[in-house]
Amino acid sequence: MTTASPVWHPFTQHAVQPEVIPISKGEGAWLQTVDGRCIFDAISSWWVVTHGHRHPQIVQAISDQAGRLDQVIFAGFTHEPAEKLARQLVAITPPALEYVFFSDSGSTAVEVALKMALGFWRNRGEQRSRILALEGAYHGDTIGGMSVGERGVFNAPYDPLLFDVERIPFPAAGREQATLDAITNACRNAGVAALIVEPLILGAGGMLIYPPWVLAEMRRICEAHGILLIADEVMTGWGRTGTLFACEQADVTPDIACYSKGLTGGSLPLAVTLCRADIFDAHYSTDRSKTFFHSSSYTANPIACAAACANLEIWQNEPMMQRIAAVANAQANGLNRFREDRRFTNIRQIGTIAALDIATDDPGYLAGIGPRLYNEFLARRLLVRPLGNTIYLMPPYCSTPDEIDRVFDAIFEIVDGIG
Repeated sequence: MTTASPVWHPFTQHAVQPEVIPISKGEGAWLQTVDGRCIFDAISSWWVVTHGHRHPQIVQAISDQAGRLDQVIFAGFTHEPAEKLARQLVAITPPALEYVFFSDSGSTAVEVALKMALGFWRNRGEQRSRILALEGAYHGDTIGGMSVGERGVFNAPYDPLLFDVERIPFPAAGREQATLDAITNACRNAGVAALIVEPLILGAGGMLIYPPWVLAEMRRICEAHGILLIADEVMTGWGRTGTLFACEQADVTPDIACYSKGLTGGSLPLAVTLCRADIFDAHYSTDRSKTFFHSSSYTANPIACAAACANLEIWQNEPMMQRIAAVANAQANGLNRFREDRRFTNIRQIGTIAALDIATDDPGYLAGIGPRLYNEFLARRLLVRPLGNTIYLMPPYCSTPDEIDRVFDAIFEIVDGIG
């Protein structure tokens, strides 16, 4: 059956969600519908909006750049917004990440990282092609991203297209050593090319958190066995875990790192994959067959790069860490309300990400309670998109304690009503 609109929306089952909400405006932490309702954006519009919607400095940078140069092929050409952004990224990301490859989304940043890793070993004449990945991970919806992500409802129809990877158990509390032992054992295989991880927290896999010391041990094991470590910081970057990048908390420099989402403050799609110099050097040759064969038509779009440069200026010039601390504190106070309530389990937080699970006999991403929760939040003019029975909040950093409290009040009301 067709709908009135020809638009096919992402992660949307139109048969059970026949109507979508038209939005006309965004400002700060709020969205405005065409009929004038205001909705608090408690998940930063899929984790991308950092400073709030329509930050004036970013909007002005977009406008100014559009008046100068809108687009140019990036193969054999360059432009100042990309050059400036690359220099700034190298300066603020973990040391030894010296080269920046531009793409368009978190999924493609991961795809680039995997191709870099495989190209690195091939160009060095070593037969390494096996990838290690954590159970429960999510790394995007491209073929490579799905291959290294958890197999399940997200990608079951596409299984014939996906390549095999070696799964490492998630380092759940009390079982961290089992994870580290599994990595050590896997790394003894001469064919292993890289380990890819979401540092400190699995996002779409359920907002599952593990401690910095585990990430540091992962780095140590990879280094001891000459295995590349890929850090997928698409969601964890730009302050979400309480530091600019999650790897900082473990004092870890990955061999390859992926950044997107908050890179432009949430205004335009842009992604980058940073790598060590030796990975670039492995592709640097007069032998043209060793070229890194990856691109998209809009690689390093000048307008998106200008937005990202403006975003970095905001991080440099505005009290971002104080805002992050304020949001994190408000989240912590909100979560404290639920710690003695047996209807909720696994209450957890890292930085500005807060999550808790509703106790149910029907857990998981397709839990029946998920759509009902979503609709109940919307009825209260709150954008909260539960992962099944997991409710999580990831608001913009401009959010006030009162705005955040409003969401926690709603959680109580909704669960009371569900019974």
